Amino acid sequence: MSLMSAPVTEANSPESGAGRALLIVEDDPALRSYLASSLGDRGYEVSTANDRAEAASMVTGASAPDLVLLDLGLPPAPSAMSEGLAVLEECLARAPATKVIVLTGQDESAAAHEAVRRGAFDFLVKPARIPDILAALKRASLFLREEARMAEAGEARVQVTARLQEGPKEVAAAAEEQLLRRAFVESGYNVAEAARRLGLAREHVYYYLNKYGIRRPG
Repeated sequence: MSLMSAPVTEANSPESGAGRALLIVEDDPALRSYLASSLGDRGYEVSTANDRAEAASMVTGASAPDLVLLDLGLPPAPSAMSEGLAVLEECLARAPATKVIVLTGQDESAAAHEAVRRGAFDFLVKPARIPDILAALKRASLFLREEARMAEAGEARVQVTARLQEGPKEVAAAAEEQLLRRAFVESGYNVAEAARRLGLAREHVYYYLNKYGIRRPG
């Protein structure tokens, strides 16, 4: 069955997007336009980027998307994964709550390993069918909703990929940095509000911001 003739189901009904902000990072103009049109028709508020620089400009502060659909093969190295993986890491550093779903037409095993290792929410192999993309977006939206409920209850979910030989101190530092980044971003880069959320004095927040080199986006 072709993408164009896929049946309307609960997973790809017009209401499934529920107004979620979705950034599509794809360098193929035809595919980018098709995905934007198809997912926009399903209720997503779609924006698009062609490369790493455009994507970075769209993932910051209050304007950060809820979801990112990311092709790993981006210019200037479309046959490699380096640019896409850099976008993935930058997205999660600037907007830790964002769910990134990776698309790739490259070595499936290697791409999946690196994408998951660096914090991707999900992984799809190109050419991915619209129903499969919608299902992944729906799962990601469910996580976003539940994490928002956790935040209201004073909880935060962090995800850390650690090399076992590095030891617990390094793992703890990675979790500490991610928690700080999340609080700083979600407070709108307001140190006083981040301190309140974390239960710390403002001086301590400044200390950790300097420790991890975290800055408000310019």
